[in-house]
Amino acid sequence: MKNSVSLGILLTTLAYMAFTFHDAIIKVLASTIPVWQILFFRSLTILVGCLAYGRGKLLQQTLRSPIIKPMIARSVLLLCAWLSYYSAASRLQLAEVTTLYYAAPVVGTLLAWFILKEKVTPARWLAVGVGFVGVLIACNPIGLTISWPVYLALQAAVLWACAMVLLRKTSLHEKTIIQLAVSNVFFLAMTGVAVLYTWRTPDMAQLALLIATGIVAGCAQFALFEGMRQAPVSVLAPFEYSSLIWAFLLGYLIWADIPTPNVVVGAAMILGAGLIIIVSEKLRHRITA
Repeated sequence: MKNSVSLGILLTTLAYMAFTFHDAIIKVLASTIPVWQILFFRSLTILVGCLAYGRGKLLQQTLRSPIIKPMIARSVLLLCAWLSYYSAASRLQLAEVTTLYYAAPVVGTLLAWFILKEKVTPARWLAVGVGFVGVLIACNPIGLTISWPVYLALQAAVLWACAMVLLRKTSLHEKTIIQLAVSNVFFLAMTGVAVLYTWRTPDMAQLALLIATGIVAGCAQFALFEGMRQAPVSVLAPFEYSSLIWAFLLGYLIWADIPTPNVVVGAAMILGAGLIIIVSEKLRHRITA
């Protein structure tokens, strides 16, 4: 890649693609295995991978990290975001919760401008707006009214955006492997308590899927953390919408869900939002070079 922004865009796009595959595996497992247990195995698998890579040095470096408190705070935000999202998803239609949750890139761009003092160009604002309109068209949440689940979905979007802004700050000062270790130790502790009351012994096929969830999630988290290290939040925010395209594709391949015309139009707009960022950042790079 010619510059770090391009690398950040590539890594972030791959991360959200992997997160979509991760969500598809969870959807398959959730009918027989409690969500808490799935998240527990996911964090356990990631942590084992981190320890296998970093070994004893990883533990020492993590405990001595000067920004361990901000990393724990980010983990709290992520956990609260996921709990809010899953609570809302259990009461809202998929189109409704998806549309509300995708307010996160808009909020993230605002926070990046306000907190991180990023220079948000008109092209970046345009990309976020076009992508969000694409989500609205694709999901078509007709008849959505204000309710407690709607509030939870919006809360999840705000918390996720706050976590991404904090991730941008921590990623500039600490190694990705250490950030992965801190996050998943925290998630392991939190989900471990719930697993004690909801445990169901998995068979071999379910165990394989549980481990696969951790592997895919670990790759996704690594790519996301590294992507945030390479590029500003306001550049990467619109690429979160790309996960919707992968979701529709997996829905068709696994569950034979046939995309409607509005989904195709929305997906085209989401792709257009990504192209706006890529082209505008290349032009900026040429002008400043």
